[in-house]
Amino acid sequence: MNEDVRLVVWVRGRVQRVGFRWFTRARALEIGALSGFALNLEDGRVQVVAEGPREACQKLLDWLHDGDTPGRVDGLTEIWDTPRGGYDGFAIR
Repeated sequence: MNEDVRLVVWVRGRVQRVGFRWFTRARALEIGALSGFALNLEDGRVQVVAEGPREACQKLLDWLHDGDTPGRVDGLTEIWDTPRGGYDGFAIR
């Protein structure tokens, strides 16, 4: 079963001013079927929200955790939820 889900991830580490949001968007578009955004937070983290098939969201999470991301990822906090919709593609905010 590959139902649609909402994945919210807070990424800690050196993830601002290194192209992290741009690469996250590019990876989401490469995976396909995802909508959402990547946003710099004032505390230095990046928030990633992705909605789409569970398998696609899991691929993005795996990349955020273990992939060749710019900067340095020190840790992730994730929440899985039901989709809310309202996103047009995958944006950088």
